[in-house]
Amino acid sequence: MKTTAQEFFAGLKGKNISVIGVGVSNNDLIRRFAREGANVTLRDGRGRDQLGELCAELETLGVTLQLGEGYLDGLNDADMVVRAPGVYFNKPELVEARRAGVPVTSEMELFLELCPCPVYAVTGSDGKTTTTSIIAEMLKAAGFTVHLGGNIGRALLPIVEQVQLGDRAVVELSSFQLMSITAAPQVSVITNITPNHLNVHGTMEEYTWAKENIFIHQNAFSRTVLSADNEVTNGLCPKVRGSLSQFSRRKAVERGAWADAEGVLYYNDGKQTLRLMTKEDIKIPGWHNVENYLAAISAVWGEVSPETMLEDARSFGGVEHRIEFVREVEGVRWYNDSIATSPTRTIAGLQCFPNKIIIIAGGYDKKIPFEPLAPEIVKHVKELILTGPTAQKIHAAVVADPGYDPAELKIVDAADLADAVAKASADALAGDVVSLSPACASFDAYPNFEVRGRHFKELVNAL
Repeated sequence: MKTTAQEFFAGLKGKNISVIGVGVSNNDLIRRFAREGANVTLRDGRGRDQLGELCAELETLGVTLQLGEGYLDGLNDADMVVRAPGVYFNKPELVEARRAGVPVTSEMELFLELCPCPVYAVTGSDGKTTTTSIIAEMLKAAGFTVHLGGNIGRALLPIVEQVQLGDRAVVELSSFQLMSITAAPQVSVITNITPNHLNVHGTMEEYTWAKENIFIHQNAFSRTVLSADNEVTNGLCPKVRGSLSQFSRRKAVERGAWADAEGVLYYNDGKQTLRLMTKEDIKIPGWHNVENYLAAISAVWGEVSPETMLEDARSFGGVEHRIEFVREVEGVRWYNDSIATSPTRTIAGLQCFPNKIIIIAGGYDKKIPFEPLAPEIVKHVKELILTGPTAQKIHAAVVADPGYDPAELKIVDAADLADAVAKASADALAGDVVSLSPACASFDAYPNFEVRGRHFKELVNAL
């Protein structure tokens, strides 16, 4: 018999719970566990000076802090371990804890197990945040109460008791979250799978396996949505256990949404093909956003009317940090694309602009090759400003490209983001576009891409 949220929280009293890592996923959860009478230990590799005032607040709630070196010591004594998404599931200490019989879970895994309403779950190397947002907006417009969480929105487990049977939950899931998830969303979407996070996963095989977990536990009454254009996701079709829908911007599909060469979007329900909208109806620009809409349409078909989908496409302005217009300064338009944490995301952003632009790139090294990015930079960029640990790798990939011409593409080194903005401002002319489109994660200098993007906007707004 399935455990209810009320039974789960009532059973926490007196239990020894170790929570690894603070952040969006765990902070509210720690507070909730403490209020339910659990003996909570917060474990984090950072020190008290880095965590700041949160430490004193949690200690007043009775939370024990185990910080810095040795923060994972003694895990085997816990009754339950809850890891943050960024804590790798196969860390040796977590493997040892599981061998000792300690349940190792996460906020999102627990939510999926306890959630009473249908769940739409989205993952992918690129486009998952926008696709998740589109699905949520469409369901809201259709009249549902929507709970948005995972990598976007808020932690949902602390408020799971507020979720009603007729609501809808929409969650964005990373490969790190999916490694331990065995719950089955009613609708699972994989936008695409390309090399990413190989600095942690080590191999594409493990990364792909993690993404598969979003649908592998589904039953016959569930729906899986996969890209027909991506070789890896298309190859996963035989593993789908429920109803398969695909999406494509290159060809018609047997079931799902697709677009023709003129940018007309259709849906094929297996019996008939319906014309839905055109590329020009979609407010957020670019073919990659057409793909995001195709994925979202395939996910919500049957619960959202075509008319509501069209209204959403015409009104939805996109998500923060994804080709987000910041301001125009002396004829120069500045865009924040901080969410472009991989080369493929940066490529999609570059293709949105008709003329060559100035971009700021570089950051944390996820061990992803930059050679596929190089020809797109040569084609779409007039000035490349590089910063962070990957600057030299990107520089080397670009200059090695056969189409590179130093007279056509200026490459500039910057000490940090502030220096990059200053140099872009000095070089940009009226009519130019400057975009922060890093092709890398932010962890060399910022906690996440959101903080990086907001700092960029502060710098631009101060010009």
